[in-house]
Amino acid sequence: MSGTESGHGRRTALVATVAAGVLLAGGGGLYLTASGDEGADAVSRAAGAPAPPPLRLGGGSGGTGPDAGIAPGEPDPGGGPNGTVYRAEGPLPQGPSSAAVHRPEGLVTSEEVARLAAVLGVEGRPSLVGDVWTIRPEKDGRGPRLDVARQAPGNWTYSWYDGGPVGDTCLKGKECPPPGEARPPAGGSPVSEAAARAAAAPVLKVLGQDDAKVSATQVMNGSVRVVNADPVVGGLPTYGWSTGLHIGPDGRPVAGSGTLKEPAKGETYPVVSAEKALARLNEESKGTGPIGIGGCATDPPATEPDGGSGKDAPCQTIVDMAPPREVPVTGAVLGLAATDTADGRMLVPTWLFTADPADAAPYTVTSTAVAPEYLVPPTPSPQPTPDPSEGTAPVRRIDSFTVEPDGRTLAVTFWGGVCSTYTAHAVEDPRQVRVRIDEKTDPDRVCILVAKEITVKVTLEAPLGDRPVVDAASNEAVPRR
Repeated sequence: MSGTESGHGRRTALVATVAAGVLLAGGGGLYLTASGDEGADAVSRAAGAPAPPPLRLGGGSGGTGPDAGIAPGEPDPGGGPNGTVYRAEGPLPQGPSSAAVHRPEGLVTSEEVARLAAVLGVEGRPSLVGDVWTIRPEKDGRGPRLDVARQAPGNWTYSWYDGGPVGDTCLKGKECPPPGEARPPAGGSPVSEAAARAAAAPVLKVLGQDDAKVSATQVMNGSVRVVNADPVVGGLPTYGWSTGLHIGPDGRPVAGSGTLKEPAKGETYPVVSAEKALARLNEESKGTGPIGIGGCATDPPATEPDGGSGKDAPCQTIVDMAPPREVPVTGAVLGLAATDTADGRMLVPTWLFTADPADAAPYTVTSTAVAPEYLVPPTPSPQPTPDPSEGTAPVRRIDSFTVEPDGRTLAVTFWGGVCSTYTAHAVEDPRQVRVRIDEKTDPDRVCILVAKEITVKVTLEAPLGDRPVVDAASNEAVPRR
């Protein structure tokens, strides 16, 4: 700030900086996260700058189907059928008057890919295969592999590759790890959190994320330490834009995923206070209840246990009128959350609330900070017309899931019929991933009524990180195996 600025100008910048912090209930501690540039943006707009265009949340590449485009602020799916009510345990930050969205721009160059490959220990030069930069192992086709999308933000995955069935010189035995599984080292004990952070630091530096918020508490398969890093963009913490690295027992990365190019600053929008954003979150949660469970959620079964027809069976709907679950909110910080919009996936100003339930670990719940007059409701996704030739099928509920080393591929397990075909579809937002199982049956085929355990895979647009997986059929969290 220059010496020619007035005291009033200095005070405005200071207020904008302090208001973007997180205030913890009871402790009164303040964590500063903004530089005060947003106050200058607000002043310039008041001086005659054009208003930013409306933001349409929930469009673009968020997925397909009725759950597509869930924006930050959707009620907690694990909070009960009538939603969750979040109660602040102390004063919440006012926040700055405005904040900017950030959107991916440009193309990833081969030099950027080569720098990332070097720090990961992947040898070779990147080649462009379609719209993806790739470095694949040569010779017997086994070794580290790096794939980076050419279009910003440059989603990348690092994994070990077995070369596939063509030219694979490994005999199919116990010594051959299955495709997609982390390669050596296998077994051993996980490195410490400090060692994992140190191993991830060079990679984060190349990515320009050396100031990211890093956690390394998770351990996979008993020997691999997982490092999750949430970068800082435009001086604000991010949510849903994380980098994930799997560190093996020898202290080297064995898998990873993230984004290579930092999003560019876009339009600046007025933002609401944390208190108003929390009120909006609770208002939206009212749309979840009460709901019917059992009875008539789907068509009655074609046959009853005694062999008779069930089409004329009476339909009973049980309504759960349980009161909303109340969860304390112990902190809030203004950040940028990865959000699907009509213009694609971008980082949108969002309040990140720390929810601290008495019966579970603290978690983050989000609510869009952009002033409501600048938000356009999402366009409802067109519902496909059922094809009578495909028949009808019951709703399949997911029992469990696993995450493959790339951090983006989910393998979901459920019970299904032996004569049906199944596909999984995922809808993502910064707070959760909702997975739906679609079943296709042949109404003219005679099939025995035998169930079997089935596993299908679905690939996410962004690494799963610490987001819960929710069964879209039951609206319940799915346990990880």
